[in-house]
This record gives sequence, C-alpha cells and structure tokens, in this order.
Amino acid sequence: MGTISNEEFIHQIRNHVELLTNSQAIADFEKACAFDSTGHEKEAEPLYRSALDQGLTGLRRRRARIQLASTLRNNGKIEESIYILREEKANYSDELNDAVDSFLALSLSSAGEYREALSLALKAISKHLPRYNNSLNRYAENL
Repeated sequence: MGTISNEEFIHQIRNHVELLTNSQAIADFEKACAFDSTGHEKEAEPLYRSALDQGLTGLRRRRARIQLASTLRNNGKIEESIYILREEKANYSDELNDAVDSFLALSLSSAGEYREALSLALKAISKHLPRYNNSLNRYAENL
C-alpha cells in the first residue's frame, strides 16, 4: 500500500541525500529530519548540530534550529531548547515566527512556565483567526 517501515524510510533518505546534494550540511539536516520524524530524537540531535556547525543557511537553518530545539525538549534538555528558541525569536523573522513561538510555548510549558507558554500560543493563534484577533491578543498580553 505504499507504506514503508521507519527504518526503510531512514535508509532511503540517507541514500537519496548522498546522491542529491554535495553539501554535507544539507545531507545531515535531511537525515536529522528523517530520524526526528520517526521518533529517533537521540540520533537526530547530533545531525542537526552538525548541519548547523557546517554552516547550514537560509530557511533550512531556521528549520534546523526549531527542530533541534524541539528535539532537545524531547531529550530532556529543556533550558537549551528555550535558549535556542528565544534567540531565534529575538534575531530572526520570517514565515516560521509562529512555529518558533509554538515550540517555545511547548518548551516553556515543560519548564513549568505555563503563563508565558499560554500567552505565546494564544498570540500565535490570534493571527490566524477570522475574528476576535485583537481581543485574543490583548488577553494573551495580559497573562
């Protein structure tokens, strides 16, 4: 039915990225994504770090930082996750801003910072509602 195992998926990604790119940073990022999306966060973490250390750029760099932070949270490294996401929030802006806020909200919640987490999540959601945007944003500001 077109379904493959997680292990086969990871194997295919490894083979494809080696063939399709001459960038080790991109290859490591794509392999990290494969591990991450199949529940192998411990294997994904060093690959995200490698991709970033090798100078991954553009939207992939931002995705790698967001995904690394999420992986770190799942691996119990919550403070580092929060640090990375706060740095992204302060220094970069693009179509992934709401993703940064959403993953930061998850990490803050894991750290017991529920009010700030809820505020970030509500602000992110408020931008996408057909109505009540301003009201929800004001409530989020006052948390």
